Amino acid sequence: MQKVLILMGSDSDLTVMKGAADALAECGISYEIRISSAHRTPERTAQIVKEAEAKGVKVIIAGAGLAAHLPGVVAAYTTLPVIGVPIQGGALSGVDALYAIVQMPKGIPVATVAVNGAYNAGLLAAEMLAIADQDVKERLVQLRRRMAEEVERKDRSLAELGIENYLVKK
Repeated sequence: MQKVLILMGSDSDLTVMKGAADALAECGISYEIRISSAHRTPERTAQIVKEAEAKGVKVIIAGAGLAAHLPGVVAAYTTLPVIGVPIQGGALSGVDALYAIVQMPKGIPVATVAVNGAYNAGLLAAEMLAIADQDVKERLVQLRRRMAEEVERKDRSLAELGIENYLVKK
């Protein structure tokens, strides 16, 4: 059973949205990843979202660029938590997508991460699931511990090598 649905409007979004899949995999969370457009396939998008809850999905991550309507359209069809990922592109480099996602009307919330922040969207979905799943919570704690250890390792390396050698080695 997939606990998270990752949805994107175009396959051009896949390189960014893979970050959500990577984060979920690190946390041992099953997911389904689909392509469906809010504009080009609106009925199909609505059907995928409506079927998600029946499949056991608990959180939906939706990525979109430019006008970025997909996260809002998804949220309109479900009461499941929706996390929007604004995708960089176009003349405004993703800021337009960010604004489109964060400006949802009252009553239809969409959580939003940074432009191209799909990895964090996956972690946010994991944190939502961890509220009721101790195993997921423990995997998140372990992930945070590994991240802290990596920072400490880099700090020791910088102290040992100095700035120039550290940058060359990096």
